[in-house]
Amino acid sequence: MSGSAVACTNCAAPLPSTFLDGSFHPCPSCQTSIQVHLFPAFTNERPTAATESTLIEGEASCFYHPHKKALLACEGCGRFVCALCDVEIGGVHRCPRCLEAGKRKQVLQTLELQHVRYDRIAFALTTISLLLWPITIITAPAALFLVIRFWNRRSKILPGSRFVFILAGLIAIAEMCGWALIIYILFRGSLR
Repeated sequence: MSGSAVACTNCAAPLPSTFLDGSFHPCPSCQTSIQVHLFPAFTNERPTAATESTLIEGEASCFYHPHKKALLACEGCGRFVCALCDVEIGGVHRCPRCLEAGKRKQVLQTLELQHVRYDRIAFALTTISLLLWPITIITAPAALFLVIRFWNRRSKILPGSRFVFILAGLIAIAEMCGWALIIYILFRGSLR
C-alpha cells in the first residue's frame, strides 16, 4: 500500500507507510502527533469466504449493508463495501452509487450497457421477409451485409456462437440465388 493513501487529519499532508503501525508519530508537515489505525477493508485485503460476512465489533461494516463486513473501500468515493456491493470494472473497485454515477455521466468506458444482437437481426431479415416474398430482394443482401460486417463482434454481456450468423448467411445466399435464377429465367424468356 502506498504512503499517500493516508493523510494527516490536521494539514492533509500525505503520511508515509511507516505511520501504519498503530503507534503515535509526528506529522512530517505540521508535527501533530498522529496514530493511524486502518480497517482491513481499506487495504483491499480479501478475507476467506468463511470470515467474509462475519462482522466482529470494531471492524468496518458495509455502507449499504451495516450487518455485513466490509471487504474494501470504493475507489470512487471511499465508502466501505461488502462482497455483494463490490463491482470490479477493469481492475477498479466501485460501489453501486459510483457505478450508477459513472454510467449516468458516461465516464466508464469499459462498461457495456447494452448489446445489439446483429445475428438475430440478420436471421429475422431472412426469415420474416419470406412471408412477404418480394421484399427478400432487399432484405437478403442486407442480412448478408450484417453477417459479414459484424462477424467478429463479440458481446461481453451475452455469450454466443456464430451458428445464427451462419444460418442467416446461408438463408440470405439461398434467397439471393433464388432471385438470380428468377431473373435469369425471365431474361432468357424475353430473348426468345
